[in-house]
Amino acid sequence: MAKQFDLIAFDWDGTLWDSTAAITRSIQAAVFDVTGERPTQERASYVIGLGLKHALMHVAPQLNESQYPELGERYRHHFGREMFKVQLFDGILNLLDALHQNGHQLAVATGKSRAGLNEALQAVELKGKFHGSRTADETRGKPDPLMLHELMEEFDVQPSRTLMIGDTSHDLRMASNAGCAALGVTYGAHDRSLLAAEQSLAVVGSVQELQAWLLDNA
Repeated sequence: MAKQFDLIAFDWDGTLWDSTAAITRSIQAAVFDVTGERPTQERASYVIGLGLKHALMHVAPQLNESQYPELGERYRHHFGREMFKVQLFDGILNLLDALHQNGHQLAVATGKSRAGLNEALQAVELKGKFHGSRTADETRGKPDPLMLHELMEEFDVQPSRTLMIGDTSHDLRMASNAGCAALGVTYGAHDRSLLAAEQSLAVVGSVQELQAWLLDNA
């Protein structure tokens, strides 16, 4: 079957990497360190996928601008203690290998920093699995479409031939803003109701469903 998409871009946290709980706990702990208040799990998990500064501004709007660097440092401290417990979701490596065999270009479009993504890629031994990547600190954060625009330009792929896969409404909205197709997954940070409110080709509930959908439709 002919490919529908030449470029498939994946979000990282909550889509490829089973890090939602670790990020949520780290955000809650960081906000508590600085403010003495602990945001709810729902509020902390909602901002996953945004660039770190925008995420922290959303989850702790009571702070002034000068306090966000300290909050960011506390987040990095807590997540640094968590990240070595985090792994790829089961089945992701098989999925990536299958897409490689089908001739797709694969990329990562993430709200992580470049340093954070590079560390994660090294930690989970994914060298060579992705042809390119963009992070929030080297372009613009989601849902701004710039990171997808840059990836499409890098690989000379049109929006109609590009698919964005992510676990948050921020991912799906970025794809829509870029003129790309989107696919949502419910095993990460945002539930089905939040994903269903955005434009997407489908919403799937597991890595196995994701692979089946991609091999049948991508």
